[in-house]
Amino acid sequence: MPIDSNPNIYYEDREDAARQLIELLPVELLEKNETVVIGVSEEGVYFADQIATAMNVQMDILLTEPILAPNNSELAIAMVSETEEVVMHKALIDAFEINEDYVYGEAHRKYEEEILSYVYKYRKGKDLISLAGKYVVLADECIETGLTMMVALKSVIARGAKNIYIATPVLDETVYQNLLTVCDGVFCPHKIKDYISIEYYYKEYERLESKEILSIVHV
Repeated sequence: MPIDSNPNIYYEDREDAARQLIELLPVELLEKNETVVIGVSEEGVYFADQIATAMNVQMDILLTEPILAPNNSELAIAMVSETEEVVMHKALIDAFEINEDYVYGEAHRKYEEEILSYVYKYRKGKDLISLAGKYVVLADECIETGLTMMVALKSVIARGAKNIYIATPVLDETVYQNLLTVCDGVFCPHKIKDYISIEYYYKEYERLESKEILSIVHV
């Protein structure tokens, strides 16, 4: 139910969003199995932490970087993760006639120049927590195109995750349908038909500062 009758606003703030999200999760199932919650972005870390705390399980962050179109520095055409998995937005790549060699070259550069520095920043260079045979919940603050979540899925599958669930307060309805076909469950209180931007759905929304993210990851 929208807040204050505003058709766009579904949450007072992040705390409210996390509470609504946790209410949807199959907590009993996840508590019975060895579960890890993974934040798939810096902003997603807050929700990963809230979910992990509610279930008393481990959490970590999966580091990713967008690969941008050569002629548009704001358009993400692919994503690369710290496990060096790559997911491409095939329609955009074809539409702009971008060579896949460019994508893989940029993926390698982003991994070497940016992702490795984030691994040191958030984990002191340590590897991602072991996921082999575990239930994994991938958490993010929102899902718009699905690129980040798809590369996260590919990454945790490569690391041997047994069951994979997705949790987010807001996501695009079409992306929701697509994600249902590639994981064991998608949990989201509000699926948006015409997704605009994350801040539209909160009464109070501010980006997390780097020090806040660090304090969560290093707990």
